[in-house]
Amino acid sequence: MSRTVFRALPGVFALAAATALIPLGSPARAAEDGIVVGGQPAHVKDSPWMVALSSRSRFGNARAGQFCGAVVVAPKKVLTAAHCLSREALGVDVGSVRDLRIISGRDTLLGTGGQEIAVRETWTNPGFDPATNTGDLAVLTLADALPAKSVIPMAESGDPAYTPGTDAVVYGWGDTTGNGDYASSLRSAKVNVLSDATCAQAYPGGRNGTYDASSMLCAGEPLGGYDACQGDSGGPLVAHGRLIGLVSWGNGCARAGYPGVYTRISAAIGWMPKTG
Repeated sequence: MSRTVFRALPGVFALAAATALIPLGSPARAAEDGIVVGGQPAHVKDSPWMVALSSRSRFGNARAGQFCGAVVVAPKKVLTAAHCLSREALGVDVGSVRDLRIISGRDTLLGTGGQEIAVRETWTNPGFDPATNTGDLAVLTLADALPAKSVIPMAESGDPAYTPGTDAVVYGWGDTTGNGDYASSLRSAKVNVLSDATCAQAYPGGRNGTYDASSMLCAGEPLGGYDACQGDSGGPLVAHGRLIGLVSWGNGCARAGYPGVYTRISAAIGWMPKTG
């Protein structure tokens, strides 16, 4: 059976039913002990803007509470997926999660070094529609600033990084196989930015989801094998050294003909409050 799922930890995903997405109890795209499917080890020293979103009170200690990915776009501002902060994901309203934090500068979630910084404030895009996946963006304000070298620039509309065929890289700590096989160290996978026509053909509507070029982009490989997965939601898709997408949803993980779908950063720039 086909499943259209968000890519967060168990409780953060959603399944496309006949007319709408409903919460799933098992992972689909982002975060537990896992990593991107078909990937390779990555290091935060080479990608210092990559951070983990964590709450031990909601997700336990085994993975340092990691349940989604996130990306630093200003010293005190971090982007993630809106569905990562939903009641379906967290089990409670995000305002009730007192230990929400990001983990920075750490390849291995339970390793040493790096920083754990409290999230002081959250903003979820009011235009986010969980039934269609459009507008899947949230902004986190940190209690303490990260160094300027941790910030990745965002690709604006017209940036050549969005050109179909462009090599891109997706990062995360999510599921490595699509079967709940999680690892604890950061991974990355190379994928190609795909044309809007290809994405719309893969997701024309119905239970597999609907692709909206105005707010989404997709990336993958024609034969599958490389993709984000459960536990990777909110993590970055990077091309030409710039942020072009956030892991959002897809039909399974790394399946041929069903590329990963990402929140389009050029659109998100217009939705979000100032990130300076």
